[in-house]
Amino acid sequence: MKKRYLAPFVMSALFFAACGGGNSAEKQAGSETEHAADNSMVSPNADKPMTKGQELMAQSDCKTCHKEEIKVVGPSFKDIAGKYPSNDENVDKLADKIIKGGSGNWGEVAMLPHTNISKDDAKEMVKYILSLK
Repeated sequence: MKKRYLAPFVMSALFFAACGGGNSAEKQAGSETEHAADNSMVSPNADKPMTKGQELMAQSDCKTCHKEEIKVVGPSFKDIAGKYPSNDENVDKLADKIIKGGSGNWGEVAMLPHTNISKDDAKEMVKYILSLK
């Protein structure tokens, strides 16, 4: 007979425990920290305005074969920035490489030419890539 009355009591206690129970003032004070934004997956530069090179990269197909930190088909942008010092000679050389395509510097897979990109835009893209050290 006691089991019949004990089961609803236990189920009610579990329900209230699962719903949070407790004092609403305690909940409000704790909710400020509980609902703080988790920015762990946001880029540390997300609040900075995009450079012209970065905007051009976002509109292009570069990220099909390249990522900022990991090698995909081609080298990562950070690997490129580590290999080439940021100077006018390298900016010009790499801009030509973007436009004309080529292979051999990073393996056998050829980078397709991007003849639709102007030399000035390609230079802006290279300057952005070389800034990623």
